[in-house]
Amino acid sequence: MAMVCLTDFEEYAKEHLSKATWDYYAAGADECCTRDDNLLAYKRIRLRPRILRDVSVSDTRTTVQGTEISFPVGIAPTAFHCLAWHEGEVATARATEALNTCYITSTYSTCSVEEIVAAAPNGYRWFQLYVYRDRKLSEQIVHRVEALGYKALVLTVDVPYTGKRRNDIRNQFKLPPHLKVKNFDGVFQQETAAPEEYGIPANTLDPSISWKDVYWLQSITRLPIIIKGILTKEDAELAVEHGVQGIIVSNHGGRQLDGGPASIDALSEIVDTVQGRIEIYVDGGIRTGSDVLKALALGAKCVFIGRPAVWGLAYKGEEGLREVLQILNDEFRLSMALSGCRNVAEINRNLIQCSKL
Repeated sequence: MAMVCLTDFEEYAKEHLSKATWDYYAAGADECCTRDDNLLAYKRIRLRPRILRDVSVSDTRTTVQGTEISFPVGIAPTAFHCLAWHEGEVATARATEALNTCYITSTYSTCSVEEIVAAAPNGYRWFQLYVYRDRKLSEQIVHRVEALGYKALVLTVDVPYTGKRRNDIRNQFKLPPHLKVKNFDGVFQQETAAPEEYGIPANTLDPSISWKDVYWLQSITRLPIIIKGILTKEDAELAVEHGVQGIIVSNHGGRQLDGGPASIDALSEIVDTVQGRIEIYVDGGIRTGSDVLKALALGAKCVFIGRPAVWGLAYKGEEGLREVLQILNDEFRLSMALSGCRNVAEINRNLIQCSKL
């Protein structure tokens, strides 16, 4: 079957992954309202295309944190890629290197940061970080990725506690015995009876995390710090005041607080508040090239995809993810041209008409 759009990969993954694995990736918190609204919100946004603009040549390149990427779609940090494909994050790293875009590696990877770098030595990578009760754990991984050439740290700030994902509870989701959170292999010597949450001991994450931890992180690394999980203008202003280099507007794929805004709906107020002082990115709900165009028109510098990357892996590993990225690239280029934009610099808010529905 020809894979024509991202929905085709979703359907393949749903058919071929185990129920527990599919449910884990698909899960939203509680009633999944925010997860579903991430998708619906894009459909409420209408474009205002301009015509007769000579779109015979188009250029999808952009930069993030000063580095050029081939088009403004990167890979968001998602956990446990080996559940979808046996090579896991190694395949993800190769696919993103081949397409010349940004891969945010998850702390909860089933391949180590060293294995990922070895597989794609020329790839452009950021590292997603949690702050743990034991700060030494966080500090050690920061120093590891800095030495390995990761180019930024993405601090996830919306998980003081894990959201309630009903199907994971029903399925008693656990990593299969042959898979591990590789970055912490051998770190947690625990009794097998000890409660575990997504591959590491429960209560490892620190719910006391606050803005002072941003200063702490700046004190132990020279890497740019990007905060992931901001949804309000107030927190965006605080992020700028604390000297971070970027914001990912994100509701964690609807997996944390149910009833918050769709991430694309939160984007505008944050862009208006930040006023270009730092770069702003968005994730959650991107399924087509026109979704990418809408996000850029509303002020995002780049978007990141989570679940669609996993679907690509489930289909054919590295090759499947390359296909997902290529489809998005082709659709984005076409949507740009049909809207009268020749390059990303020509994409602006005049392109957007928010419907009154």
